[in-house]
Formats: sequence, C-alpha cells, structure tokens
Amino acid sequence: MKNIVNLSVLTAFLFTVAACQPKVEFAVSDKPITINLNVKIEHEIRIKVDKELDAVFSKESGLF
Repeated sequence: MKNIVNLSVLTAFLFTVAACQPKVEFAVSDKPITINLNVKIEHEIRIKVDKELDAVFSKESGLF
C-alpha cells in the first residue's frame, strides 16, 4: 500500500514537471531591416551651411 502511494506521488510529480517545460521559438521576419539615416544627413547639411554662413558674416568679409 505504501509503495502504491509513493508511486502515485512520484508519477504525479513527473507529470507536473513535464508539463512545465518552457518552450522557446525563434522566428525570422519576412521584412528586411531598414535604418533611417535622415537625421544624421540633415545634421551634416546644417553644419556645412553654418560654416558657410560663418565665413560670410565674418569680420574679414567686409559685409558689415
């Protein structure tokens, strides 16, 4: 009788452990990865324009 109780407890424990196995899946996306670089390009353009304006408004240019 004691063996049957131990066996049933062990069986219930094994079913519980087997049911709680984590499952990990990896999925590949169909869409390509895109990176938007517009912010960086606009920043470089603004720096170039600022440098050109500094040259125009400098004291040596004689504009003012």
